[in-house]
Amino acid sequence: MEGKILSAIMQHQAAAAALAADPSAIEAIADAMAKTALAGGKILICGNGGSAADSQHIAGEFVGRFKKERRAIAAVALSTDTSILTCLGNDYGFDRVFERQVEALGRPGDLLLAISTSGSSPNVLKAAVKARELGMQVVGFFGKKGGSILPHCGLAFLAPETDTPRVQEMHILAAHIICELVEDAVAAQ
Repeated sequence: MEGKILSAIMQHQAAAAALAADPSAIEAIADAMAKTALAGGKILICGNGGSAADSQHIAGEFVGRFKKERRAIAAVALSTDTSILTCLGNDYGFDRVFERQVEALGRPGDLLLAISTSGSSPNVLKAAVKARELGMQVVGFFGKKGGSILPHCGLAFLAPETDTPRVQEMHILAAHIICELVEDAVAAQ
């Protein structure tokens, strides 16, 4: 058991070291999100499973606070309303549960954060396509290989890993850094 524990920790450290070697994607995404927030736009966030949990976590950091007091940042996790999710899943199919919400809530000047460890979740892909149609900026968080959603993103963070748990760990690390940078920009206004 100790070998598995140490192996997981070492893989995490290696992924974090690779992330530290090139933080440019994180910086660009933080800048885009800060500009969206400062201009009065909202950040819509979607993902499935662990990425749905990350969506909620990130939205909570923006609407609440990360480390300091500042005005609330408009952010919505599209994975949280069970009535909407079950209505859309039943009436339109699960592959459209995020797309319809983007259509209802998204406007030019808003930003969609599409999270998918594989980079190819059909419902996240449809949300990204709809967001672009609406004139929204699309940002992706994916695993190392990107996936089919990547071409629909203006900016993307590719976690330097292919193993799902390590990808998710790098996503939340990147998200925390982005939350702090966005918060600093909003608090300075």
